[in-house]
Amino acid sequence: MTPVHFAFSSTFMLGLAGLAFHRYHLLSALLCLEGMMLSLFIALSLWTLQLDSTTFSSSPMLLLAFSACEASAGLALLVATARTHGTDRLQSLNLLQC
Repeated sequence: MTPVHFAFSSTFMLGLAGLAFHRYHLLSALLCLEGMMLSLFIALSLWTLQLDSTTFSSSPMLLLAFSACEASAGLALLVATARTHGTDRLQSLNLLQC
């Protein structure tokens, strides 16, 4: 395993561990998801550069576009949750209530 591959794998795993173990606020969960998406974007960009292929050159931009859509939807949910419940704590949310 190269050091670059190890760095991006560990970055993704740290984001996944933060998402799994530190789910106290919705904002911290969204930041962990963004960290995971950023590590995937950089790893996919480096993989495209290493292959020297033009067929995969649009994949990082597509991933970045989906990441931006995911971030905007997450922030919209954060604002809606903060307005209706008064907090962004995940323990106070009940999925069975409307």
